[in-house]
Amino acid sequence: MNWYRKLSIKQKQVVWAWSFLAIPVLFYTVIRFYPTFGAIVLSFQNWNLLGAKTWAGLENYQRLVADPVFWKVFSNTFIYLLLGTPISLVISFVIAYHLDKVNFLHATIRAMYFLPFMTSAVAMAWLWRWFYQPVPIGLFNNILSSLGISQFPFLNSTFWALPSVLAPAVWAGLGFQIIIFMAGLRSIPQSYYEAAQIDGVGPWTILREITLPLLKPTIVFLVVFSSIGFLRIFDQVFNMTTNDPGGPLNSTKPLVLMIYDTAFNAFNMGYAAAQTVVLFTILLIVSLLQLYVMRER
Repeated sequence: MNWYRKLSIKQKQVVWAWSFLAIPVLFYTVIRFYPTFGAIVLSFQNWNLLGAKTWAGLENYQRLVADPVFWKVFSNTFIYLLLGTPISLVISFVIAYHLDKVNFLHATIRAMYFLPFMTSAVAMAWLWRWFYQPVPIGLFNNILSSLGISQFPFLNSTFWALPSVLAPAVWAGLGFQIIIFMAGLRSIPQSYYEAAQIDGVGPWTILREITLPLLKPTIVFLVVFSSIGFLRIFDQVFNMTTNDPGGPLNSTKPLVLMIYDTAFNAFNMGYAAAQTVVLFTILLIVSLLQLYVMRER
């Protein structure tokens, strides 16, 4: 330890800092970075889990570009993103904004909103699947039938199946977003609101000029978090369409489900790895774009 005694105080601080950082760095290297690098290498190979790996070059990516199912799944994934993120954020903000003004049973109401986020995604998906069933099983169609309205093909329509799957995904994430929005609202100094009220500023102006600008860090976090969640949607789709996963006619299949099918049903690990690399690239680009667009100016 003679080398340690010769170090300056600042150099010793650096040594101790890297000593504490060594475990998380090693964890991310082994658990995160190594598998990512392995998936990139595997995307240029052919492998069926049993035989030897063979080099395929760009064959998997060429197949991906020429695959019409991939482009359908690609568009589905972005529909989940473009619909799910803004809808969930607007609904959760409206609820949080009004819930923040409620004093009676505030904690109970907040816990009720948060409960779906803690519920198993599988159990929740099967519950909503039961809601969507035709008469006499499904709750929604029974209600429509009692009102004299014809049944609605929630999960059996190529047009309505994706919104029907998206609805429980949005509902499940509202609780977390509401809690985060409320934390952001509580962090805004009340002096701003008091000054605005003294000046006679209306509620809409306060919302537009004070609340939303000061919530920008919270909104950025939730936009990125929600976008990643909707781009990686899997549980709701897989469990609500088990008879035809991703159906009907791939109308609800996201990219994660396609990766699962390719890897564990077709056992084409190289092709699945190429799809994984595409998904990783999309997640990276979308996150960086959102951080750039919504950065502080």
